[in-house]
Amino acid sequence: MNDPHLHIVSFDVPWPANYGGVIDVYYRARALAELGVKVHLHCFEYGRGEQEALNFCHEVLYYKRDTSPLQQLGRRPYIVASRRSKKLVDRLLQDDYPILCEGIHTAALLEEESLKGRKIFVRMHNIEQDYYRQLGRAEKKWWKRCYYLTEACKLERYEPVLERTSGILAITGKDAAALSARYANVTLLPPSCATDKVTAQAGRGEYVLYHGNLSVRENEEAANWLLDNVFSKLSKPCVIAGLNPSQQLRDRFGKMPFVTLRANLTEEEMRELIQNAHINVLVTHQPTGLKLKLLNALYQGRHCIVNADMVSGTDLGVLCTMADNGPEMVTAIEKLWDKPFMEKDVRLRQEAMASLYDNHANAMKVLELL
Repeated sequence: MNDPHLHIVSFDVPWPANYGGVIDVYYRARALAELGVKVHLHCFEYGRGEQEALNFCHEVLYYKRDTSPLQQLGRRPYIVASRRSKKLVDRLLQDDYPILCEGIHTAALLEEESLKGRKIFVRMHNIEQDYYRQLGRAEKKWWKRCYYLTEACKLERYEPVLERTSGILAITGKDAAALSARYANVTLLPPSCATDKVTAQAGRGEYVLYHGNLSVRENEEAANWLLDNVFSKLSKPCVIAGLNPSQQLRDRFGKMPFVTLRANLTEEEMRELIQNAHINVLVTHQPTGLKLKLLNALYQGRHCIVNADMVSGTDLGVLCTMADNGPEMVTAIEKLWDKPFMEKDVRLRQEAMASLYDNHANAMKVLELL
């Protein structure tokens, strides 16, 4: 039997795999390739460039994303309109292999008459209109708030394009239930991540850590909240790490003697930082999708303290210490600081994670659908 072929259309170049969405794309593509699938990877490029690390794919093709402000003026959401490509459609028409759209961002393919009848699946990384609505509510700049809320309305109107898909792959049980109420053919597909083996180390770590893509408003807001309500109340070493922190966030460091910033680390440096922490603290005020930074912390780190929104729609709360406000987090950190992470904790973590987040098992789910 010939190896199966699959087109994967990615909303971004999925390497470096250093933020939520592209982590899911990269490690799913790699797991599929390891299972013998000929992956034809199509990437919308807007700053990351071409990446040799993607050459495990059968072929990798790049398309410039049109980020012109004019793309915000039409009926389609900007995240969709800016990723329409005739060149992509022409390439897809050269064969009849199934197509996996990563995110509703790339789902404009469902509108193409020339692709009607083709197997096209959509991986939903979020209920995007909910995510953008939350971003809008949190945004302080009026013009950004207007953009997010307008985009949320457009996404809500656009989402019924999913009626044309061969299947929808939801990232959490909560999202699967919401999408199943509106569409047929919804399947729960947990995210792929950097490892499906728990590499957390027994013993003690050296600091308290928060990590995330700090150029994302949600994560910058969480970092500021932790500085104001948690880290400033502690006399223990605390680290905030992530991509592209704003100058406003950078300026806050140096005023708190126990808190340091680590910016723009490599994947290996970030992995070591997570593993060497004694406590990973993760906070969000947007209960949408699944936060892949939480999976990284559970696979690679020791104790995890999270708020309820961080584990919303998942079963991961049992592996974490829950704390929903500043005083609760400070208390939880003080209690866990002197508590070593034990070998039995590592075993419990591995058993729990293996039941849901196995990259190759989840890649097999995709193959079964195809």
